[in-house]
Amino acid sequence: MTSTISTETVRSERNIPAEIARSWLLVNAMKTELFDQSAVSRADSIILDIEDAVDPSQKDQARGHVIDWLTGGGKAWVRINDATSPFWADDLAGLRGTPGLLGVMLAKTESADQVTESFHRMDGKTPVIPLVESAIGIEEANNIAKAQGAFRLAFGSGDFRRDTGMAATAEAMAYPRAKLVVASRVGNLPGPIDGPTVGTNHPILREQTGITVMMGMTGKLCLAIDQTPVINEVISPTPSDVAWATDFMNDFEANGRVIRDGSDLPRLGRAEKIMKLAVAFGVQPAL
Repeated sequence: MTSTISTETVRSERNIPAEIARSWLLVNAMKTELFDQSAVSRADSIILDIEDAVDPSQKDQARGHVIDWLTGGGKAWVRINDATSPFWADDLAGLRGTPGLLGVMLAKTESADQVTESFHRMDGKTPVIPLVESAIGIEEANNIAKAQGAFRLAFGSGDFRRDTGMAATAEAMAYPRAKLVVASRVGNLPGPIDGPTVGTNHPILREQTGITVMMGMTGKLCLAIDQTPVINEVISPTPSDVAWATDFMNDFEANGRVIRDGSDLPRLGRAEKIMKLAVAFGVQPAL
């Protein structure tokens, strides 16, 4: 399948850098009718999925759909099969050098070596998002975050719960989320991407995305196009945040950028971060 969306259209619709992308839309690679629709959605980033969403008997076909669409002008990340699967090497070989490929998400990452090997098999330039989905992966998160080629960490919350038997509550998931946030800082990576919210209930999605933000994560996987506006809104600074940051920066500049007490540096850092994100996401200060 070739893309019917022009490169210019895709670029104009998706101009949020992947380092700060909020909504990461997973798209089943066998549902080619969703490719163009996803490309012009409000998702900050799209991920064509040739891993869990695809039956083993259809892996080659799904990979072909992805390559055809990317070659035809589409732009996306691709979730590839894990490094222990029989499909991993073929995924990397098939995708290597494909125009429009923004990077790969490596499923079920459990070691730094898996990230580095994937990175080098591609071309040594294509970024890798390690998707951490197991107890081993969480405990190896610091090393994974420091691996050559690692771009951002992501949390495969569903598989992690299956692996550990832990509940889906915020309390139960606080430990693995915190591990990924701390590991990202250790590896000097952007904030990690949280797992998806299953279902169509937007109030629940809003609540769970709020937990994402509270834990220090800066992106979230999503399973449906209509989830993206909610995720984008919740992860963005609020207009009130931007108003506070604007006032603080104006006052700081008016006073000659002089640090007056111990609270100024943390507040300055927060204000600068809010202002940077506000510009990127187009958030205006509250009046």
